[in-house]
Amino acid sequence: MRVGVLALQGAFAEHVAKLKACGIDAFEIRQLSDISRSFDGIVLPGGESTVMKKLLHELGLFKPIKKLISEGLPVLATCAGMILLAKELEGGESSCFGTMDVTVKRNAYGRQPGSFRCVDKFNGVFVEMPFIRAPYVTKAGKGVDILSVHENRIVAIRQKNQIAAAFHPELTDNDTVYKYFVGIMEARR
Repeated sequence: MRVGVLALQGAFAEHVAKLKACGIDAFEIRQLSDISRSFDGIVLPGGESTVMKKLLHELGLFKPIKKLISEGLPVLATCAGMILLAKELEGGESSCFGTMDVTVKRNAYGRQPGSFRCVDKFNGVFVEMPFIRAPYVTKAGKGVDILSVHENRIVAIRQKNQIAAAFHPELTDNDTVYKYFVGIMEARR
């Protein structure tokens, strides 16, 4: 199984390392030619969503990646990746891919000093959740499954082939979120 990790900015190296530790062949997507390879899933990492959105368009990656996701390619999005997938963003900012029927609040926990770690359930399993300038979901559409809620805020969701988490599973020793993602890729094969 092979996974492409969007490597324009943010925590992509940590995702690549985590996937490889789980026995998954992972590679970085930096330019349009990188998505000509065959792969079973894609990771949209945390980082700065505005910068990633700009670079996706400048490098010609936006349309082909959106098409792949819309056609069912499994995707794991963390933190800023959740923002990229959201159909709507609070505050009226325009969406990026808009493939998940959710509304997301950016920097919902405040700036860097508001970052924290906790332990809570992801799909029924307790996992460590590092939140770094994290978003959360304020509204989820009918086709969206809620995978995790922390302090009455939706922090992980799934819609068909897409998983999005407001936290950073790549910064923990737990591979629960990655196993869940692998399950989606295996089911698609």
